[in-house]
Amino acid sequence: MKILWFIPTHGDSRYLGTSKGARAATFDYFKQVAIAADSLGYEGVLLPTGRSCEDSWVLAASLIDATRRLKFLVALRPGLVQPVQSARMAATFDRLSGGRLLVNLVTGGDAEELEGDGLFLPHAQRYELSREFLTIWRDVLAKSHDNEAVSHDGEHLRVKGGKVLYPPINKPYPPIFFGGSSEEAHELAAQQLDTYLTWGEPPAAVATKVADIRQRAAKYGRTLEFGIRLHVIVRETEDEAWRAAAELVSHLDEETVARAQQKFAQMDSVGQRRMAELNKGRFNPKNVREGLEVSPNLWAGVGLVRGGAGTALVGDPQQVADRIQEYAALGLEYFILSGYPHLEEAHRFAELVFPLLPVNLRERLAGQVLTGPFGEVVANTYVPKVSQS
Repeated sequence: MKILWFIPTHGDSRYLGTSKGARAATFDYFKQVAIAADSLGYEGVLLPTGRSCEDSWVLAASLIDATRRLKFLVALRPGLVQPVQSARMAATFDRLSGGRLLVNLVTGGDAEELEGDGLFLPHAQRYELSREFLTIWRDVLAKSHDNEAVSHDGEHLRVKGGKVLYPPINKPYPPIFFGGSSEEAHELAAQQLDTYLTWGEPPAAVATKVADIRQRAAKYGRTLEFGIRLHVIVRETEDEAWRAAAELVSHLDEETVARAQQKFAQMDSVGQRRMAELNKGRFNPKNVREGLEVSPNLWAGVGLVRGGAGTALVGDPQQVADRIQEYAALGLEYFILSGYPHLEEAHRFAELVFPLLPVNLRERLAGQVLTGPFGEVVANTYVPKVSQS
């Protein structure tokens, strides 16, 4: 089981849908979150992509020297960059970070945003482009280890004698992650991807996805790893956790929810449509669980106004750990988590849930590798007792 956290490059807050309690999207803050994730024992961090975010490659590169072991899951955007140049960027990042690059293929689901970036292909053709892009990207990096060139003459992309002279540390190339819920997405994952990611749907729906992709991959003689993208709201008691969920959306109003849902409905992303179906725009400020707890401890309230991953695990530490174990039992290995605000919640989740999971923390938690008192020494004399929980 590998637990990753999230760098909130589109902003962070204690409340959704309002500027109240918000934090500026600054390098200093991103650096704090990255260092926290690194020191607490998270496997890596996801950096989002899109026009609402700071550029993921520039920011990830700026955080290499601030971290020691943290891996960076950074976006590949077919149609917005060329495959050989993108492969060169990936190889450089992988080399300079000591092999800490993970890449996340993003085809994009918002046509308006994509057109603003210069990409006008419809949904199905974006996946055709992505298939060609990955073919070139993977091939040129794999052959870089032997200093060989790559040529490709396809419907969307053409390359003649493409080379990467400085090969990545990861062989044959940095691992490729991908999430998508459409027919085209599942087929692409089966053919070319290393790890398939799903947004946080109920376990039965996730099990169906995993089975479908495994069956498709088997036809190509391939196997994949699997992961899930979720928010987490964990507190020492279940009641506290649900009060925290209510607090998170306490400044939302029906107009803000309606505007967000209208925008999501315009997107051609099947995954976004599935997220919207979970919450259906329902918002009852007096009872945030009503109609939004779509599976035990799985709350769809985040997706009322947030695009992409729209569900959170809500509960006490054991409940959240149990839900994670249920997903793990379906074959999921990667858990990419986040919480508002991201700095404090990274600490809270590590403190409360890590001890309950079979996570290899690589001796990165302070209590496992350091000696001496832990916690504040009482009255300058008494060392706190070590918790047995």
